[in-house]
Amino acid sequence: MGSLDPVGATDVESPATAAAAPPGPADTPAGPGGPAVQSLPPQEVFAALGTSPRGLAPERAAELRGLHGTNELPRAGRRGAWRMLASQFTDLFAVVLLIASGITFLAYALEEPRTTGTLYLAISILCVVALNAVIGFAQEYSAERTAEALQAMVPHTCRVLRGGTPAELPVRELVPGDVVMLEAGDAVPADCRLVEAHDVAVNNAALTGESDAVARIAEPVAAGPPLEARNLVFMGTDAVAGSGRAVVLTTGQATEFGRIFRLTAAAPRQKTPLQREVASMARRVSGAALAIGAVMFALRTAGGQPLVPSFVFALGVMVALVPEGLPATLSVSLAIGVRRMARHNALIKRLVAVEALGSTTVVCTDKTGTLTQAEMTVVDLWADGSRHAVTGVGYAPVGAVEDPGPVLGLLRAAGLCNNARTVPPNGRNGWRVLGDTTEGALLVAAEKAGIDTAAAQAAAPRTAEFPFDSDRKLMSTVHETPDGHLACVKGAPQELLDRCDRIHRGGGPRPLTGEQRAEVLAAGDAMAAQGLRVLAVAQRGVGTARPAQQEAESGLVLLGLAGMLDPPRPEVVASVDACRRAGIRIVMVTGDHPLTAEAIARRVGIVRRPDPLVVTGAQIDALDEHGMDTLLARPGELLLCRVSPEHKMRTVAALQRRGEVVAVTGDGANDAPALKHADIGVAMGVTGTDVAREAADMVLLDDSFASIARAVEQGRAVYRNIRKFLVYVFTSNVGELVPILAATFTGFPLVPINAVQVLAVDLGSDVLPALALGAERPEPDVMDRPPRPRGERLFSWEVVRRILFLGAFQSLGACAVFFWYVNGSGIPYADFTADSPVYREAITMTHAGIVLSQFFASLAVRTDRESVLRVGLLSNRRLLAAGFLGIAFMAVVSYLPVLQTVFNTAPLDAVHWAVLAAFGALLLAADETRKWALRHRAARKEAGR
Repeated sequence: MGSLDPVGATDVESPATAAAAPPGPADTPAGPGGPAVQSLPPQEVFAALGTSPRGLAPERAAELRGLHGTNELPRAGRRGAWRMLASQFTDLFAVVLLIASGITFLAYALEEPRTTGTLYLAISILCVVALNAVIGFAQEYSAERTAEALQAMVPHTCRVLRGGTPAELPVRELVPGDVVMLEAGDAVPADCRLVEAHDVAVNNAALTGESDAVARIAEPVAAGPPLEARNLVFMGTDAVAGSGRAVVLTTGQATEFGRIFRLTAAAPRQKTPLQREVASMARRVSGAALAIGAVMFALRTAGGQPLVPSFVFALGVMVALVPEGLPATLSVSLAIGVRRMARHNALIKRLVAVEALGSTTVVCTDKTGTLTQAEMTVVDLWADGSRHAVTGVGYAPVGAVEDPGPVLGLLRAAGLCNNARTVPPNGRNGWRVLGDTTEGALLVAAEKAGIDTAAAQAAAPRTAEFPFDSDRKLMSTVHETPDGHLACVKGAPQELLDRCDRIHRGGGPRPLTGEQRAEVLAAGDAMAAQGLRVLAVAQRGVGTARPAQQEAESGLVLLGLAGMLDPPRPEVVASVDACRRAGIRIVMVTGDHPLTAEAIARRVGIVRRPDPLVVTGAQIDALDEHGMDTLLARPGELLLCRVSPEHKMRTVAALQRRGEVVAVTGDGANDAPALKHADIGVAMGVTGTDVAREAADMVLLDDSFASIARAVEQGRAVYRNIRKFLVYVFTSNVGELVPILAATFTGFPLVPINAVQVLAVDLGSDVLPALALGAERPEPDVMDRPPRPRGERLFSWEVVRRILFLGAFQSLGACAVFFWYVNGSGIPYADFTADSPVYREAITMTHAGIVLSQFFASLAVRTDRESVLRVGLLSNRRLLAAGFLGIAFMAVVSYLPVLQTVFNTAPLDAVHWAVLAAFGALLLAADETRKWALRHRAARKEAGR
């Protein structure tokens, strides 16, 4: 049985789905001037398509394969490993550093005499670029392989007649004209015309987005849009009931599935807010580094310094400003977010999508499977003038029917007029329905009432059937019983009620009065108002095993009504509430009927007000771009129903024009264009199609909206953690730059910290603590804050103030220890050389001072306002371990002779370390004072309200 129309909530395929489709197989004439294939009788289809009931000869099939190509969709272009690795060197930071390394090599060649420090610097910069490239390549390569593993939509083999002989062939070998054999449970391998159909029903969710089974026939139908043709089946859909044979019309990209694939490929991949921010930051920082380096070079040469040393000095300034370890730190921090999300059933395909989730302002969500469990369940029965609640959810026969006596006849007849069967758990899957989900729900309800449906069907064997069709909206079966032949009928209440002249009351049939008709309709309306799909069930005795359809479906006895729904996921309500508190607008976008959509939206909390704005696909068609913008600008709750892929994509584009960061969920191929166009596309991993998963940035492994809410929380935490380690990294850059500038303006001829030491700080002491900061857990109130504005910069004024505040204390300490040591030696500035022991000890003090103060800075940046003492100094043990490793590396650089040569350092004693630690502690104390002042100011402001 196919999709049946409930009272007030008809669930049939939406013609809008195919409205914008280019001519498909059903529109193609069978021959010159001939009719469309769908309008031909089955026996004429073979000749029209150049085949026969025996199928194609193998030689002809090979010839056609050469003409039409293989029956597969092209894989998305995959870059080779070498190209992927090479792309890592096109990052702006990488380009700047590569140029700097090349110029440094040139400076080393021009120096007279040559200094090994310049050579070490050039090599060190190359090593930094190589390390960043390896980390970035590893992350991207892993994501690409994950995407390839998700290629699982189109079936691999199918049963075909070739020259009259059944054969199981790879799907890719199908050609137009092949005769395919279909059975319940098979995936349809190409777009086909049915020529033989025995109770065939298919699930077109991959194309329409709705999971209701729809009946398919072999008889000719009028020409029209492909998806409306009831004798066509399409690639990527599933046969859920019956059996039949079909002739292949189109394959590969020429199919309806391929049409959507092409539409998806044409949609540009949107850059995430983080990608845009990092690119902007890279341009600004690189520009500032080059500009300041050029100014320093000009000042040094104008002051009479030699050209090459002045250039090396300026290069040190530039290297001090460029955060060499930032790309690697960013990639690995995002990867940490990816792993955390995977533990919450959210698989991220693109690292930068992690942060995009955190800035999401609108979620456009599907209904079926995402908000609901995709398991039809009978929840209410009406019979003998009363309603009977049914407990239990899904297809497991667990639950009960309230006072089942009056509804046993209703459920027994529904179980007989039924082509579905339930399948018990098999270890991997729970209870499932093979066939139409609506019929499966009726079987489960009968089991809950204590009816053995298998025994009932065996005791009343079927002798005839009149399948469901959308014209009469009924399905009828005839059974042989000990009391004679019995016709059982189920269908849409209004249509079935018109064929009844009696009603079951008080234990037997009674004449159906006008008052009782009104009572039945009122009961159906009450169920429909709750968003239930309503079916009516009736029966009558007939005189023969094979009566005429008119006899079987007239003069019926109405047994009652069954109300069912696809129940919401229990965890979704809390997740929707969390998104509301987080300031995220949720827009339901579904192909379902408005009443059904609104009922589910109310159950999960998307709709709370009495007057939500409900817009259909037909209404969207009537709107131009300005009209769409006006529609989406209206505040309040919004439901978009009966929509097509093009409607969904228009909605996403309109929201983005308003400056929204849009996340879109979807499972069907019809959702793929919108998934790709969105800021963050979220595909279903269990029920999702291959095309949808390919287009998405994130795949939900459990298909639940709750996983989206958890992923948003993680995404917000990732963004805040990125800001924390940006403050941390750029604080050390300030601490490195200010001493160099101070040396320039005080006339000191050498740098207080050389470029190789700067690289050692940026990689040896910055990267691991920054990664530990990137792994900080979400703060408790992260979902109680509104989304960050789309225009907010990573380098906001708040971040810059924090960097300058902490950098000031760090650079103050670095300058103090350097000039204290230099001035304490009594040696004139002009007499200092790079090999001077005092100079080597002084720059080692500067180097170690920055490393130690960075350790204290890492503790300070863990919180914005809360005292780190309240959070707990030892609560992030990774951070402590990373900080101690950085200090240990500094000690090795100071004491190991081989590294002393490379970094031009000298050993420090205990007094030196104590002085440096005191300056670091001063930084932490100053930041704690700042936080106290912020908390005190906020408390006074709150008290003054």
